[in-house]
Order: sequence, then structure tokens, then C-alpha cells
Amino acid sequence: MQPPTGFADLGPLRDQAERQREQRAWNWYDWANSAYYTTVLTVLFAPYMITVAGRAAGCGDDADDTCDKTVTLLGLHLAAGSLPFYLTSFATILSAVILPIVGAFADASAHKKRQMAAFAWAGSFFAGLLFFMQGDQWQLAAVCIVLSSVLGGCSLVSYYAILCDISTEEERDRVSSRGWAFGYLGGGLLLLINLAMVLGHDAIGLDKELSVRLSLLSAALWWAGFTIIPFRRLHDRPPAEAVRRSGGLVERSFGQLFATMKELRRYPMTLTFLLAYVFYNDGIQTVIYAASTYGSKQLEFGDSVLIATILLIQFVAFGGALFFGRLAARHGAYRAILWGTFAWMAIVVVAMFLPARNVVLFLVVGIAIGVVLGGTQALSRSFFSLLIPRGREGEYFALYNAFERGTSWFGVLLFGLVFQLSGSYRPAIVSLVVFFVLGAFFLLRLDPERGIREAGNTVPATI
Repeated sequence: MQPPTGFADLGPLRDQAERQREQRAWNWYDWANSAYYTTVLTVLFAPYMITVAGRAAGCGDDADDTCDKTVTLLGLHLAAGSLPFYLTSFATILSAVILPIVGAFADASAHKKRQMAAFAWAGSFFAGLLFFMQGDQWQLAAVCIVLSSVLGGCSLVSYYAILCDISTEEERDRVSSRGWAFGYLGGGLLLLINLAMVLGHDAIGLDKELSVRLSLLSAALWWAGFTIIPFRRLHDRPPAEAVRRSGGLVERSFGQLFATMKELRRYPMTLTFLLAYVFYNDGIQTVIYAASTYGSKQLEFGDSVLIATILLIQFVAFGGALFFGRLAARHGAYRAILWGTFAWMAIVVVAMFLPARNVVLFLVVGIAIGVVLGGTQALSRSFFSLLIPRGREGEYFALYNAFERGTSWFGVLLFGLVFQLSGSYRPAIVSLVVFFVLGAFFLLRLDPERGIREAGNTVPATI
């Protein structure tokens, strides 16, 4: 049967040149959305909101995360110094609830690229409103950071699902690695520009807060603008959903979510990988979250060293993603991910013994983080795509993201508890090795070939 007019052919023998054109277009969304995650969520939003909320709470213009005076949000009295962290945690939990529903919508839709772009443009709109956070007015920004974060996660569900439409099983690792590398390059480039503007604001005639607000706005415009490229160049495809469900769309979405959780028993290798991913990814996210605290409080580095290390990791991760893509082509994604978890174990153990104020060794560890960071994340995405039954990509990738977001607080909790008990960040950082050990434990219990066959996919020549 011919596909409906206006839709791309789904056949596996589709012209390779056309597939590669779509793959290049798909990479641009990694480039687009990474600017939001680096400039806004990782670097600039939290310290600036603490300053603005601190004024409202009476902490003064120099408020930092030690400001314990409170602001009121929905009847709750929250410390100004902790406000952005509460907001991003709430967005994470909300995403874990919403994303599986979004995934079910994506699987039933013939317009995944439109869903991706709509969520991206809505998210970038709310991110752009962060520009108006100034003085002591933090309330609008509190709403906008939650909405932009949730909408960004929604866009990634459709984006990840499209990977299965535009690449064969043999191509997944290469395509995913290049996309992740492209994202680190784009996010790092805009972050470099924005940090230069913020740190050198006097030289260009801006006050510091305006330079931060312009940086937040630039990330939103970058995200929205570069999303146009995949939106224009990717093709729509009819859904490959094998089972049609009765009831309304929301009812079908929740029904599919429960069916997916139930179905995981039929795909034990998929479930095993999800458990491995939950643990080692939580370790990765906590290392990234804790790195600046460890560097400043335990190793006594100033802001200039920490900023240089953040940028170094971003650009090294570009090469790391490409390196792991080649490693996967030669040895398989499964082995490369497993080796990556062993590398993370070594990194946190070495980090524990770093001497204070030794910049060279700190930068060496930063380089090691960059190499394995992009690679393990990119290959996790492509390897999981092989464990998904055809036609359920959105739903399973939503579950993948929900597992990640719903459990991402475990590592931060452990880090905080160990610091509280020991009074030192050294045992706190090395305690994260438990997440990589558990990740490796479940990976070693995984039979990748069996998992791919059970999902009904073609086993690549090298896995």
C-alpha cells in the first residue's frame, strides 16, 4: 500500500542520500535546544534568580545560595537561596508525569516533527520571558522556568522518536553520536559568547544584570530559530501503531502508559537496560551538578577556573561523543556504554584525591568528564532505540525520559547526606561510585542481542 500523499516512504530500502539529508536536519535540533540547557538551566538562571528573589526577601543585592530569608510561593515560604532548585525539581517531577502521555500522543500522530517544533517554540517563548526578571520581580520567571523546562522535555520525546524513522539499526549509533556532539558544540558556542558578554559587560557598556538577561533571551531565540531547520527539512510519516485503542485521546494515552509498564515484562532486557540507565545516568547528572560546588568549596578554586572548566567540558564533550560513536562502530554500543560506566567509576575515585588549588589536575579530570559525558549519553539514546518495539517509540522514549527525571534526585540526596555526615565533600563525591557500580551490574546482566530480537528489530552487525 502506498503511503498517503505528503508523507515520506517508510520502506527500509529508502534512498540512503535522502536518509542522510534528514539525519543532518535532525542533528540541528540538538544544536538548537542545547543552548537552553547550558546557558539557562546549567549556568545563568539559578544565580540570577537567587539575586532577584533575594532582594524581594530582604537579603540585599549580594544574595547567594546561603540566603535563608524567604519568599512566598503558593502559600509556601521558601528560602530565596533555594528557590531555583525547588523550581527545577518541581519541573522534573511534573515532567515525569506528563512525558509518558506526550509519548502516547506522538505514537498516534502522523506529525511528530510538528509536535517537536510546537513544544520547542512554546518552550522557547516562556524561556524568552525570563528576560523580564529584574529588580525584585521573580514571580513570572518562576512560572516560566517550570513551563519552559517541561515543554523542552516534551519536545525531546518526539525528537528521540524521529531517530527511529530516519535511520536503520546499523546507523543509530552514528546518527545519535553526531547529534549529541552537535548539541555540545552549539550549546558551548553560545555559552562562550554569553559568558564573555557577562564577564566583560563594562567593556561593551552594559550593566551586569542586563547582560545576564540578554544572555537568557539569546538562548530562547537560539532555541526557537534553529528549530526551523529540522521543522522544514524533516518529513512527516504515518504512525506505525499496530493496535488502535478506543476512548478519548487522553484516555488512550493513560491506557497506553499502563500498557507499556505492563508490557515491560515481555521485554526483560529493555527493563534491565532502563534500570541500568537510571543508576548510571543519575550518577552522571550528580557529578555535573556537584562539580562546581566541589571545585569551589573543597578545592578552593575561583570563578574563573570553574567557568573555564565548564567551557572545556562542553567542547571536549563534542569530541567525546564522536569518539564514542566510532568506538561503537568498532566494538558495539553496549560495550562502549559499559566501558563508559567503568570510566565514570575511575573519575569519581580520582576526584576524591585531587589536591586543593591544583588547576592542572582539575582540568585533566574535566577533560576526562567531557570525553565520557557526551559518549555515554549519545549511545544510551541509540542503544535504547534498538530495544523499542516498532510503533511505540514515543511512548518508550517518554518512559526513558520519565525514568531519568523521576529518579534524578537520588544522587543529589546521597551527595548531600554524605556531606552532612562527614563534613567533607571528598567522601560525598566518591560515594557516587555506587550509582556507576549498580549501572554496570545491570548492564552485565543484559543480553543485548536477545533484547533487540525480542523488540522485533534487526540486530546490527556490531552491538
